Amino acid sequence: MKIGLHFPQAEIGADFKVIRDFVQTAEELGFSHINVPDHVIQTQTPRGPRPLADNYTTAFPHHETMTTLAFIAGVTTTIGVSSAVIIMPQRPAVLTAKQAAQIDVLSGGRMRLAIGIGWNEPEYEALDMNFRNRATRIEEQIEVCRKLWTEEHVTYEGKYHTINDAGFAPMPIQRPIPIWIGAIANPAVKRAGRLADGWLVIAMDQPGDDTKAKFDSFYAAAEGAGRDPKSLGIEATVWAGEDEDVDDWMNTAQAWKDLGVTQLLFRPRGQLPAIQAAIQKLAPAIKDI
Repeated sequence: MKIGLHFPQAEIGADFKVIRDFVQTAEELGFSHINVPDHVIQTQTPRGPRPLADNYTTAFPHHETMTTLAFIAGVTTTIGVSSAVIIMPQRPAVLTAKQAAQIDVLSGGRMRLAIGIGWNEPEYEALDMNFRNRATRIEEQIEVCRKLWTEEHVTYEGKYHTINDAGFAPMPIQRPIPIWIGAIANPAVKRAGRLADGWLVIAMDQPGDDTKAKFDSFYAAAEGAGRDPKSLGIEATVWAGEDEDVDDWMNTAQAWKDLGVTQLLFRPRGQLPAIQAAIQKLAPAIKDI
């Protein structure tokens, strides 16, 4: 099973050498991919649903996702690079698709575009995007991205996008780049089942009856769209508290496996030294998950 690593946006700081060493260590230790979250702009005080909004003020820095992924691709050779998740409807789809294609080229085909609709209205406002139509717009964005990644010249007329006999050069290595959807609400989980290559179970969800119901909804949506659920991926998070040990993490990993996940994301808590220590502790056990 693939075991990825969460990129510690707020904890890692702004020294590029620290970032380089962190991702190179993750690669050396055998982690399969690294997920970089997306928040473009933060408010001075929390604005939005709590407790989510508490961690998205300017007190919690966020590196820009796509350029960070490009940097990671340039200082590594094998580890997969993934947004997790890009708030797609607050970004222009064609530009985001171009950035993903370029990262795929620079990484030798290691890019995954994991997307979601987000919850943070102040970001949409600052980026001059409509918060209210984000659910319908993301579905068209997925279609546009896949066309641009697989057809050299695209003509497309949709509700939100118009492309007239144009395309990307260079094209990505992966045609198409995998698109996963991060989802917590049931309509978004169903959207992942209908349209995406995989579903990222949002980190707040942990193994249990409520989560199993979402798995069932994901599978049913896939089948309803004429897709084979077994062909789709599911990634869930294993949190690592400072007072926990490898056995605790392995028990959570097993619970997720029993629910049907196809890969996991390791997300240690605490300041950077504690995160680095947790990664070193888990690494010998990765092959047993």
